[in-house]
Amino acid sequence: MDRFIDLFLNYLLVEKGAAANTVAAYSRDLARYLGFLGDRAPGDVRAADVAAYLAKLKTEGISPRSRARALSAMRMLHRFLVTEGYCDTNPTAIIEAPKGILRLPKVLSAREVEALLASPLDTGAIEVRDKAMLELLYATGLRVSELVGLKTGEVNVSAGYLMTIGKGDKERLVPMGESACRAVARYLAEARDDLLKEGSSQRLFLTRLGEGMTRQSFWNIIKKRALQAGVRTSISPHTLRHSFATHLLENGADLRSVQIMLGHADLSSTQIYTHVTRERLKKLHGEFHPRG
Repeated sequence: MDRFIDLFLNYLLVEKGAAANTVAAYSRDLARYLGFLGDRAPGDVRAADVAAYLAKLKTEGISPRSRARALSAMRMLHRFLVTEGYCDTNPTAIIEAPKGILRLPKVLSAREVEALLASPLDTGAIEVRDKAMLELLYATGLRVSELVGLKTGEVNVSAGYLMTIGKGDKERLVPMGESACRAVARYLAEARDDLLKEGSSQRLFLTRLGEGMTRQSFWNIIKKRALQAGVRTSISPHTLRHSFATHLLENGADLRSVQIMLGHADLSSTQIYTHVTRERLKKLHGEFHPRG
């Protein structure tokens, strides 16, 4: 099976254009699966073997979510083996995914978002940069890797759109909104050259050293700004992505449009936010209705 797993991972990377992080995660899950199977050939693996492996993960305390992810990797592997003619049957076809507790993403309220966006002061290159990054993240729902990877040529503030490359190297066009456009335009006009100094970089957002912003650097920035804004909710860059999607749906956006803006390949990934909006409504009803 070792050779076939290598062929599968290469297929994901080269032919499917899967992100390097995704391939690495699948590699870890499948290496563990291979250790369980031993020397069995692809055609010798049965549904009972898959079920026994998942049961073993459960006894080891692996969470339902992690077991479901492992099963997803196994399903894709065995589907690949059948499609490529390495075996005739898919032993994962009748195996159901482990069910766990639905964990809803953390979302900021509109008031908390406003406080966070107002936390950078109105002067200085760093303040102007942080304001632009926060405004843009909330306005577009970008992943943090997409935000810090933006290049100057991928943002058109006059047209109000940006182009980003998401998971699987898929391009998508995302509207920016007026507030984000103003903040980014000001950053470009007043702050970026100061940060760039004598160097050169195609990256839109730069550090104090004139280098491209990293995910870790922006994580520290958003934690700092949340503290300044008095936001008590535990926050990460993804919190603003969650807030972006939830606030759109709360204000009447359709699920399909939100899916496109988030860059989700599957609508089911976006549907989690419908659960968030329902839970928020229940909480508001319980808090403010006389018989809640």
